[in-house]
Amino acid sequence: MCELLGMSANVPTDICFSFTGLVKRGGERGPHRDGWGITFYEGKGCRTFKDALPSSYSPIAKMIQDYPIKSQVIIAHIRQANRGGISLENTHPFTRELWGRYWTFAHNGQLTDYAQLDTGFFYPVGQTDSEYAFCFLLNQLYHRYHTMPAWRELSAEIKKQAAQLAEKGVFNMLLSDGEYIIAYCATHLHWITRKAPFGQAKLLDEDIDIDFYQHTTPSDIVTIIATQPLTVNEQWYKIEPGQLVVFRYGELICD
Repeated sequence: MCELLGMSANVPTDICFSFTGLVKRGGERGPHRDGWGITFYEGKGCRTFKDALPSSYSPIAKMIQDYPIKSQVIIAHIRQANRGGISLENTHPFTRELWGRYWTFAHNGQLTDYAQLDTGFFYPVGQTDSEYAFCFLLNQLYHRYHTMPAWRELSAEIKKQAAQLAEKGVFNMLLSDGEYIIAYCATHLHWITRKAPFGQAKLLDEDIDIDFYQHTTPSDIVTIIATQPLTVNEQWYKIEPGQLVVFRYGELICD
């Protein structure tokens, strides 16, 4: 299956360290060699980089590792194809507009009977179960609310729809509008929040460590969400199956 990576921060922050750990799992130290993608939010806009090549061997992924694009919300994905061919249109994350906001979605898992999902006018471009699920989720929200509701109400509705999708198979997801990042777990998702006093971290998949104290201020708060922990010397928290968590500006606001 695929792997997910997300970031929520209270200040614009780069994800070079964590992304380097994820990239190694995309074809070199893991089976996720069927494409990758990453979306950075900037204000109301977002920029997405995708490649159907394995992330370990992608020149675009190398650029992202070396070029510190800073953002407060980031969603990334490395793919192991099970639904749909290896192509750019089937590569996560996927983005659509709803309520005047860009929503970004990435999925880890495998669903059955997904072509029967009611996606309304949110047409899938590719053939993946993931994009069908995303379009279904947005269609449900569109018909349920004419404008964006309060976040506690919205997160409860998203959890309800995610649980319905999880009945069709494995459904781990990251979803964001650029301010909030929502994680729903069916099997495996973990998170860690880094804030003062900052210390050192060492990647699990690469012989690289970093002293966050040298790259932060005392007021910085950064949360990383990943399918599996990316570092060996930090305490990661597991999201339980059926649990939905929401982060805003690096802080856990709903679980």
